[in-house]
Amino acid sequence: MKYPFVRPKFYLRLINDLARFIAQPQYASLQNLTVKNKIYDTMGLFLIKLAFSLLVANVLAIFYEPKNITDANMAERFTPLAYLMVGGLILPLYEEVCFRLSLRFKPLYVALTFATLTYYILTKAIYKTNLSLVDETFYSRIGLSIGFGVIAFILMYRKKIHQKLTVLWENNIRWIYYLSCVLFAWLHIFNFELNLTNILLLPILTLPQLFSATIAGYTRLSFGFRYPLFVHMGTNLLFISLSFLPLD
Repeated sequence: MKYPFVRPKFYLRLINDLARFIAQPQYASLQNLTVKNKIYDTMGLFLIKLAFSLLVANVLAIFYEPKNITDANMAERFTPLAYLMVGGLILPLYEEVCFRLSLRFKPLYVALTFATLTYYILTKAIYKTNLSLVDETFYSRIGLSIGFGVIAFILMYRKKIHQKLTVLWENNIRWIYYLSCVLFAWLHIFNFELNLTNILLLPILTLPQLFSATIAGYTRLSFGFRYPLFVHMGTNLLFISLSFLPLD
């Protein structure tokens, strides 16, 4: 497969594969692909995702352009290097663990997802602060999240619970995948001001994140965890880097 990125058929094949998976999510068995081909497909999907996100953003900007208060807040609080580290590396790792790691069931995976999701809920819904903000509530949020994660891990290692959850995941991966996509997308509404307009436009404002989640879930189940992680990091690093460019 030489220079696939300049071949339209390459992207059409990726879109068809993704569409079939979204219609019928399953534990895809693509382990026979070489690492090289997995990287090619992942990079191809990254480019498709990038084109889609830019298209949606530009079309939406014609009618309505809400301010991303999370990005603005991080840009104010961090130096450029720290912003790249936190926004481009740490937060993507956190979000992939939270929303994609446990698409394949293992007690440790689900416990880590449970802990990170607990941290998200505590931060946004209870303490109403930023995920990356180290304030007086930070250690309480971290401590409680780790505690709940440890409890979940211990419970899931009980033989009966482990067996039942394994069967549950195998029989309901379709709905688990859909739920992870919707949660990932819709929780990004907290990036914007929570006014009536933004809430009503939630499905449209978070459409790029929903598309991103479908790709990330597909690559996670088909290729492995590191592939959506690297795509997520690459996307964030790209857009954060572009934000440093002078506009004038």
